[in-house]
Amino acid sequence: MSSPQQSPQPLKFVATQVARLKKYGVTTSVDMHCHCLAGIDDGPATGADSIALCKLLVRDGFTDVIATPHQLGRYDGVNWAAEVRQGVSQLQTALQRERVPLRVHAGAEVRIDERIPSFLQADRLLTLADGGEYLLLELPTSSTINPDAVVNVLAQSNVHIVLAHAERYDSLRRDPGLAQAWLGANVILQVNASSLLDDAPADSRQAAISWLAEGWVALIATDSHGITTRRPRMTEAMDFIQREFGTEAAKQICITNPAKLLERE
Repeated sequence: MSSPQQSPQPLKFVATQVARLKKYGVTTSVDMHCHCLAGIDDGPATGADSIALCKLLVRDGFTDVIATPHQLGRYDGVNWAAEVRQGVSQLQTALQRERVPLRVHAGAEVRIDERIPSFLQADRLLTLADGGEYLLLELPTSSTINPDAVVNVLAQSNVHIVLAHAERYDSLRRDPGLAQAWLGANVILQVNASSLLDDAPADSRQAAISWLAEGWVALIATDSHGITTRRPRMTEAMDFIQREFGTEAAKQICITNPAKLLERE
């Protein structure tokens, strides 16, 4: 008779992960917006590329990542929830085999679409960490969209809206009042870590920093897609936030708030 199969033992964290956890007195560091699944969107093309990106996430101090491949928009009809969940499971198995100490959770970056409520009901779209509470929403870059209209459409789904890379939208950068309107509609603003750094586009960087100063930003994430041009840069961003706004601000929006997204798993 064969013995029952045992679950693999969790891998020990490496020095970069331990350093972040110790510095901020926490047990997890979560990247809540990352395109780390292979061959599914504009992220890594191959499994090897995906693992390489995950190794960079570990080097950048993360213990957990929410995989957020694109859904709808250019990816209408593909990347449904079941496929993403399968991809997450396969990636987790590969990371365990390669001894990469990173936990992967299912999620998505969902392009705005009037069908979102029905697709959520049909379990075709994913919320962050598959928890049913937070939806990472992407808007067209150059269009002006009424936040109240979006909130009204999604109200029946009982989800909180997280606006992906808010600093990249032309209308919000030009009009701080519109950014405030999104906040007034109880929408959560997420900003990319790379947008805070010196080599970011000037208009995006200016918006991101000014919103941080106003206390409008609740979440910082990498939105990383690979190991070169759109790589994880959270450590650099946290250092910047700590210098400009203090340690507690860096901890809140880069660690504490992202970790809350996993609480409903």
